[in-house]
Amino acid sequence: MTRRFAGQVVLLTGASSGIGAELARQFAAEGAQLALAARDVDRLHTVAAECRALGADALVVPGDVSLEASCASIVERTVAHFGRLDILVNNAGIGSSGLFEEITDLTIFDTLMRVNYLGSVWCTAHALPHLKQSKGRLVAISSLTGLTGVPKRTAYAATKHAMAGFFDSLRIELDGSGVTVTMVYPGFVFSEINQRALSPDGTPFGDRGYIRRKGETMETDRCGRLILSAVAHRDRDLVMTWRGKIGRLLKLISPKLVDRIAKGVIETRQ
Repeated sequence: MTRRFAGQVVLLTGASSGIGAELARQFAAEGAQLALAARDVDRLHTVAAECRALGADALVVPGDVSLEASCASIVERTVAHFGRLDILVNNAGIGSSGLFEEITDLTIFDTLMRVNYLGSVWCTAHALPHLKQSKGRLVAISSLTGLTGVPKRTAYAATKHAMAGFFDSLRIELDGSGVTVTMVYPGFVFSEINQRALSPDGTPFGDRGYIRRKGETMETDRCGRLILSAVAHRDRDLVMTWRGKIGRLLKLISPKLVDRIAKGVIETRQ
């Protein structure tokens, strides 16, 4: 088996569960050295142990990406331990669901913006000097809601649109530097993010958010494989599902049709 990331240092935020934990294991299997960041220390240690069993050097870096000082510390501790940084994967995120007019706790918008958007901006800002030295890679895990509006996802979609605007602009600025930017737009992935998503009153959905429909939801292992392939090839972006790819084209031709499709998809799920 070709180890596409042999010897490369990967800093992965949101690594304690879901897509992040799966990415950690897949990077480890392909020879990467890993810095794993998240708030849940116990689960980080579990993921790190799984990565070490696959032969990787895995550093546990507890941190909260909603705080700039914590983002700076995550990067500093990674470079202090490994001496370099080759890949930053901005994966940490939190979701929300509910009609805008039903939201009673508007701090949801601030919470999501700080975690999903500003966390990726702050980690990128502190990592960029090191990535320039290694001619490394920036990776941002967005969502199909970063490409089009989705009902019941006003707060979440806003953060993912912000990520797309930031990283697409940064990609142009970095042209010629050797640093590449890969935007990832997953569809519905079977992940614990649904349980942690915030309801209109600001509390996590818990088991109410654990929705899975056969044939409509991607497993995290397949999602991880697609992401690693895009990172390995330094792809500009990755839209994972046929529905997402068609929707991207349709939005240019018939945006009203895309609105109706998005509304129908959400209404059949919740």
